[in-house]
Amino acid sequence: MSRLKSSILALACVAVSATAFAQVPIQTSGALLIVPAFGEVKQANDEARLTLMIEEQDKDKAAAASRVNQKMKQGMEIVRKEDPSAVLSTRGYYTYAVYPEVQPRQTNNEANKVRQPSGWRVGQYLEVKTNNLTSLPKTVAAAQRVLAMNGLQFGLSDTAAKKLDGQRIDATYKNLTERIAAIARAMGRNPADAVLDTIDFEGSGNYAQESAAPKMMRAAAMSADVAQVEEPSFEPGETTLTMRVVGKVKFR
Repeated sequence: MSRLKSSILALACVAVSATAFAQVPIQTSGALLIVPAFGEVKQANDEARLTLMIEEQDKDKAAAASRVNQKMKQGMEIVRKEDPSAVLSTRGYYTYAVYPEVQPRQTNNEANKVRQPSGWRVGQYLEVKTNNLTSLPKTVAAAQRVLAMNGLQFGLSDTAAKKLDGQRIDATYKNLTERIAAIARAMGRNPADAVLDTIDFEGSGNYAQESAAPKMMRAAAMSADVAQVEEPSFEPGETTLTMRVVGKVKFR
């Protein structure tokens, strides 16, 4: 019986000690907290970057170049007529020699001869930047009567990007303050006792991803016939901007 009383007394002491320990508050005055936060905003794309191109192949280099120059001029006139607000810029003018294929039964002497080009491939690219997305299908269809579409990308204009960047910062800072308040309440502290010591906006400007340059299209020489082209269908989509911020918080 004495042993049972001793065991009960020991268990009671342990329970009292555990209760007393649990009731001891953790001191958080002067504590330094590292709080990460995130912000995300979305906006419909309002700008298109269209890449058009022309390529001609001929035994006569001058003839191929002449057709490229003529068709590029026609294509630019069509785009300007359909979309006067578009910004045009030409790039990537190239001229390549085309050589005949080596026949497998050729002798060594024949294979070692300096090969002469059998023709020339000439081409040029046209970049079109526009905010007139409503008329874009009509503009592309009209341009495709002369030029070929090599690529199309949608994004935000400079004005829209600046506006969205401000919204992104607001959303990120709001998320930071909400998380600080939640952490303070979890620690049994008044959120008003939290003092924001440092804010580190990480990743600012890193949301703009560089798109790969459009690949050169190795197309056959286009027909000189001007045919009607049906309007293509486009969905501009939207752009999502994100930001990460890290705040250092101290409790008074």
